[in-house]
Amino acid sequence: MAKIYYVGDWAVMLGPVFAETPFNYAVKGTDIFNYGKWLKEAIESTGEHEVLSVPTWEFYRLGPGEYEKIIDANDVIIFSDTEAKNFQLAPSFFDRNQFGRKPLTFPDRVRLTVDALKSGKHLLFVGGWLSFNGEMGKGGWGRTGLREILPVECLEYEDLCESTEGWSATPVLENHPILNGVPLDTMPPILGYNRVRPRGNCDVIARWSGTNDPMLATGTFGKGRVVAYTSDPAPHWGCNFVYWDHYNRFWLNIVQWLLNDA
Repeated sequence: MAKIYYVGDWAVMLGPVFAETPFNYAVKGTDIFNYGKWLKEAIESTGEHEVLSVPTWEFYRLGPGEYEKIIDANDVIIFSDTEAKNFQLAPSFFDRNQFGRKPLTFPDRVRLTVDALKSGKHLLFVGGWLSFNGEMGKGGWGRTGLREILPVECLEYEDLCESTEGWSATPVLENHPILNGVPLDTMPPILGYNRVRPRGNCDVIARWSGTNDPMLATGTFGKGRVVAYTSDPAPHWGCNFVYWDHYNRFWLNIVQWLLNDA
């Protein structure tokens, strides 16, 4: 059974906020959303794979040595809406009680991710407001060493491309294993995506219809395989996508290709 570590697509809602007097503001309500449940359930639907879905804040809080253990224990790692700061910063950097006691440094999670792929682990990078370059550049993947292993090139400015009418997808490599049994012409409207550029020595499997923008791209770096899907596997961009009849097959094909089983 393949083991998969999936970072991102969780959120906490605080509110609504009631202003009961000019001096008293009360937050009445807390809810936790796991938007990653659709992707997790799709990949686990055949019983062949096990997915551990974690919020970005858990990834951010990993202590020294913990990410290395996760890499060793998993075959595929997924990042979705996980901006670069989660790789580059650590909670101790903001804890004044630790200042001046000893140099504050930690293993570089970007370097660990790049090295893991090149050594034979596999990665899936998925879109969203905080993926690729993201909203106002907040994603920041292209500004880090992750650019070494992305099968696409990030823009240098905000890359969100959104529409209330949505986009469809057009295959480029129709016979690619990832598209086996996945008719893209039946894909429901996708309400947004991250605009990226094709990358040399990597394959664009599909584009967003009417554009040259990659929708799905693959690459191989060292011993590892990597896939980029440039939209969201969950709402809101994917609020129609997650109910597509071929949603499960799409993600299962991606995982199978990553594991070199396709």
